Amino acid sequence: MTDRISATPSALALIEQLTLAHGPIIFFQSGGCCEGSGPLCMPANEFRPSPSDVVLGELAGAIFYMGDSHFSFAENTHTILDAVPGSSGSFSLDCGSGQAFITRGRLYNDEELKHLPAVVRYGY
Repeated sequence: MTDRISATPSALALIEQLTLAHGPIIFFQSGGCCEGSGPLCMPANEFRPSPSDVVLGELAGAIFYMGDSHFSFAENTHTILDAVPGSSGSFSLDCGSGQAFITRGRLYNDEELKHLPAVVRYGY
């Protein structure tokens, strides 16, 4: 089975740090402009996924959701969550940590495409 998402060691370390400080967290990447173009990190109890949101996977206990419109653009791309020096959007838990979550992507090869899991949509 091909994973839809992975994380760098620096992203995993920041997830652990934020989880210790805030409890369970999630990520949501909606696409669009401004703060919607990067992954938003928030307490899990403050997010209500819509029925069209796609679950890309779980990273260190944090579920990563992607909005349907962004997923339709990125569904053939493996998403890589990274944490880099800098500042993120003001609504994301990583704001003020000195690091910012970003996503990178790479296209799946033909063999990986054959083994992608079914798309999982989650909603209330």
